[in-house]
Amino acid sequence: MASGDTLCVFGPLHNEPPSSNAATFDTRNSRPCLDFDASTDESCVFSCIMPQNYAGTTGVTVILKWAASTDNNAAHTCDWEVAFEDWSALDLDGDDFAAANTTTDNPSATLGVITSTSITFTDGADMDSVAAGDPFRVKVTRDADGGDMTGDAELYALEIQET
Repeated sequence: MASGDTLCVFGPLHNEPPSSNAATFDTRNSRPCLDFDASTDESCVFSCIMPQNYAGTTGVTVILKWAASTDNNAAHTCDWEVAFEDWSALDLDGDDFAAANTTTDNPSATLGVITSTSITFTDGADMDSVAAGDPFRVKVTRDADGGDMTGDAELYALEIQET
């Protein structure tokens, strides 16, 4: 694969909610989304198999497609955390996500307009050593302690690209 090529795409209906503090399913103009509160860290989880054509040399970029529910002040910020879990040799009775990579971004100044937020991961431990053909999960969390956006953050899609 080449840099920028899409490896995986997830929508809200692909979510495998964690047992606690899960982002909640919602819709906006009949479009499914996952709502993340401003006051509590909430998460969603997606499972996939890393495509066989993943080169495994430079890593991946996770792109979140999200919008503000009510707070469209573009000067406000929303903090996101993303973590990988390679479960090819994992006891499936527990979680073992690698340390999360984080980013802060501003919502669009227009309600209902998507913001694209990118988080990069280097190949290896940064993405829990997920390699081509490995089953994995990716966990997205809105960090309620960071950022000052007051309303919900609505996640519409997540894309993983070759870096």
